[in-house]
Amino acid sequence: MSTTHRSGFACFVGRPNAGKSTLTNALVGTKVAITSSKPQTTRHAVRGIVHRPDAQLVIVDTPGLHRPRTLLGQRLNDIVHSTWSEVDVVGFCVPANEKIGPGDRFIAGELAKIARRTPVVGVVTKTDLVPPDAVAAQLLALQEVMEFADLVPVSAVDGFQVGTVADLLVGKLPEGPPLYPDGELTDEPEQTLVAELIREAALEGVRDELPHSIAVTVEEMLPREGRDDLVDVHALLYVERPSQKGIILGHQGQRLRQVGAEARRQIEALLGSKVYLDLHIKVAKDWQRDPKQLRRLGF
Repeated sequence: MSTTHRSGFACFVGRPNAGKSTLTNALVGTKVAITSSKPQTTRHAVRGIVHRPDAQLVIVDTPGLHRPRTLLGQRLNDIVHSTWSEVDVVGFCVPANEKIGPGDRFIAGELAKIARRTPVVGVVTKTDLVPPDAVAAQLLALQEVMEFADLVPVSAVDGFQVGTVADLLVGKLPEGPPLYPDGELTDEPEQTLVAELIREAALEGVRDELPHSIAVTVEEMLPREGRDDLVDVHALLYVERPSQKGIILGHQGQRLRQVGAEARRQIEALLGSKVYLDLHIKVAKDWQRDPKQLRRLGF
């Protein structure tokens, strides 16, 4: 029995709706672990961490890659390329139920540039939606697109080959101890992180005046009905006194609008989706000294 332990970073790429998030969740287990943005963690949003006795696989996020039409688009693509060169293995996801198209070929062309340094595993997702011969045909079609280190079909929904995907990715990681000791890993749901981002944005610029008297709760976070590209976030910002409410509101609500815009930008980066942020300020008198209120605000 070999006792080597492997650890490292992986990311999944592919067009929108290629099944990347569902596969990440299936690999990590039901609840996706997201780590805080502490300095020792990666510069990229960590989507989840797969703990195994023989390995630790850290799945990081990349912004979507697209053909750049603007300077911002170019910058985003630069981030994508730097992420790809920093991870140990890339999983390129293509759904079994859709023809390989120009979008896939564009991504493959970009991946081919790093494939010498970083192994790329071709992953045909959503195999539960088509018959086996269609899966085989898609694997053959994907093989034509670029040179892969491995090819694997998977269905995150019924669990088919999820373990195999994990084994393939782990096999490409360098030997080493776990990157995240148990204590370091915060297993926080996304809502906690979203609340933290809003609080950070609210504190920016008023740190000296009210460093600790802001708490944030996310009351609701749901995809907008009929749209899979928009998340509605309803949040409450708690302060201890009416005078503090005035500080955060700013002149004619100007400051609160800035807070909302900055927080929304960060939340969109975290969730990888457009966000509608509904933000309200509430005065909770002396909440820091009231155990009942502290509990309700999650402290």
